[in-house]
Amino acid sequence: MMLREKTASLEAQLRAHQPLLIAYSGGVDSAYLLVQAHRWLGSGMLGVIADSPSLPRQALADAVELARRFEVPVEVIQTDEMANAEYAANPVNRCYFCKAELFQKLDQMAQDRGFKAIAYGENEDDALTIRPGREAARQFAVIAPLKESGLTKAEIRELSRELGLPTADAPAQPCLSSRIPHGTPVTVDALAMVERGEASLRELGFRIFRVRHLAQGPLAARARVQIAPEEMGRVPELRAVLEEGLRAAGYDSVEVDPLGYRAPA
Repeated sequence: MMLREKTASLEAQLRAHQPLLIAYSGGVDSAYLLVQAHRWLGSGMLGVIADSPSLPRQALADAVELARRFEVPVEVIQTDEMANAEYAANPVNRCYFCKAELFQKLDQMAQDRGFKAIAYGENEDDALTIRPGREAARQFAVIAPLKESGLTKAEIRELSRELGLPTADAPAQPCLSSRIPHGTPVTVDALAMVERGEASLRELGFRIFRVRHLAQGPLAARARVQIAPEEMGRVPELRAVLEEGLRAAGYDSVEVDPLGYRAPA
């Protein structure tokens, strides 16, 4: 299917499901979905941002600013996945509990305010990966119009550039809980430490990175820093200040992964 046919399919799906709620995270996929929905549906849509300790403050601010810039209506709601012991235990299907919490709130919002459907930003590439949140979407009948239209991540980036979206070339930015190994409890303190640590790397000018939070007992934690291979050349000259920033964030020890960071396939 040609790209113009895919976008036509996307438009048709969105029009068929209006008035529509869109789960908006500020990432590449949901930003494109949000802005296109507003172009085509106008007041027949609303974006909703889920705010919780797992969402970095900068990511929230950026998502709100993008919506403001493109004059798209969005609301921020609080989600309470941290109160769910199953989520906090950090099992391999942690994302299911997060998405279920979000979709439950959106489902109630849709019922209360007369929205016909809920959409989220799963794309065609995502369909080839294991995503526990997909089961939550199925349970709440949440639609994935990008995926159903056959749009891949590369195509969404291309279309985002045409729209002038700042997310077009943005790196993936999953929630902060993804920095904590499965089986290690997710806590507000751990998430805050990761956020502070990654903010310190961003201030040094790094663009693609992760701070892996490795607990060492109840009162200590080690940071494993992963930086994109193409940016690793800057590490030696910045090593001392990099480690200082991570320690200031609360980490007792810091290691830099010599293999760097590579996005999951």
